[in-house]
Amino acid sequence: MNQDLSIFHLVLGASVVVQLVVLLLLLISVASWAAIFRKLFSIGQVKSLNDAFEREFWSGTSLNDLFAAAAKNARDSGPMERIFASGMREFQKLREKHITDANTLMDGARRAMRASFQREMDVVETHLSFLASVGSVSPYVGLFGTVWGIMHAFTGLAALQTVTLATVAPGIAEALVTTAIGLFAAIPAVVAYNRFARDIDRTAIKLETFIEEFSNILQRNVGAQSASGH
Repeated sequence: MNQDLSIFHLVLGASVVVQLVVLLLLLISVASWAAIFRKLFSIGQVKSLNDAFEREFWSGTSLNDLFAAAAKNARDSGPMERIFASGMREFQKLREKHITDANTLMDGARRAMRASFQREMDVVETHLSFLASVGSVSPYVGLFGTVWGIMHAFTGLAALQTVTLATVAPGIAEALVTTAIGLFAAIPAVVAYNRFARDIDRTAIKLETFIEEFSNILQRNVGAQSASGH
């Protein structure tokens, strides 16, 4: 009896619709775990690259040297370094056009950094919506399989003269399997989504703080150069 009511045998004995629901949920679960590990690695890499550049930025290295290194290692740099590079690039372009107005220079650099920030956050948030969808939809897909399985079980019981627990249990059990698998797919996705959303919010705050700090440094440089020019 225990062997007949194992999950494997219950799925094999289920209707085609229930088997398709189980297969769909298993595929969703595999895709969800793949997205979780991929996102775990990418967020860890982003944090590591940002921390490394932030240490270099505050180590006293000149802005021109940092910009040259960022341009050279553009492919392997992190979001913070790319944001810095975009701000410096726009700042230098405006200076090359002999623009000396401090507000114009700062507005151009800030716009370039904000645009780069938005692009970086779009990349960091990749696959996050998929995990949210898995967490919200999987239980309902499992519930659909359960409802269909129960309907199928009661349809089969209608032809029987006597109904006992032994005849009811297998049909109900195979129907409930889809709900269990739906929760199995949903729970890790929800937990991972909440964890990643919190990490991404922290990354966004850190990048926005850097943009403000770097803008202040550029503004001081512009002010110092303007004062020396006078």
